[in-house]
Amino acid sequence: MTGIRRRFPLEAFRHIALDEVGSTNTDALAAARAGDQGLLWITARRQNAGRGRRGRAWTSETGNLYATLLLIDPAPIEGTASLPLAVALAVRNAIAAVMPPGTPPVEVKWPNDILIERRKTCGILLEAEMLPDGKRALVIGIGINIRHKPDSAPYAVTSLEEHGVTALPEELFAHLYKEMAQVLESWDEGRGIADVTAQWRSVACGIGEKITVNLPNHSISGRFAGIDDKGLLMLDTGSELMPIAAGDVFFA
Repeated sequence: MTGIRRRFPLEAFRHIALDEVGSTNTDALAAARAGDQGLLWITARRQNAGRGRRGRAWTSETGNLYATLLLIDPAPIEGTASLPLAVALAVRNAIAAVMPPGTPPVEVKWPNDILIERRKTCGILLEAEMLPDGKRALVIGIGINIRHKPDSAPYAVTSLEEHGVTALPEELFAHLYKEMAQVLESWDEGRGIADVTAQWRSVACGIGEKITVNLPNHSISGRFAGIDDKGLLMLDTGSELMPIAAGDVFFA
């Protein structure tokens, strides 16, 4: 509509495709320090120093998709808390677009794990850094198991190839490029979180089931009651409905 400012128009995104890097997240943060204004995708055929959450190594052999999106001041600080849900939705939609007919559904486990038959097929790592000019750089690192999966992981894993996917990393990235722009536009710096959470719930895994949530200092179990309109996990402990902002979720 005329007069409405679009923050994340598809045509504003840029893409740099590299061969082998240490980490696409590291390269994206370096670009931010050098003055890049964001909406920049960096992809690589292979990483030799890929990393996951909490410093875990991430399998990065050729044949998978390794991509990072750089955003500069994507939202006020309070708005970025819901960004992982938006990112997960975009990644889930991109993967679903290349799945053959009749394959199991692609689902999201709170907050941003992408699952097929309860097995993880994607790693998403968000990292932020304050820049010298006072702006905030945020990088969204995405590694999708197309051909390869980790040999040893503390959770069940799978690859898209195991489910009949023949798409190349470049084809999957084309879907991700489009889906991310669309979801970020709907998210609207956090103002559109109600729309994002509604879509997230429609593809969520395990609502109504018993789960355990590992928090920094302890674990707590209960029934996964879904998410609230701000994206917080709602855990029904039997005595209260507890909102949880961050933690690792495990199904019973």
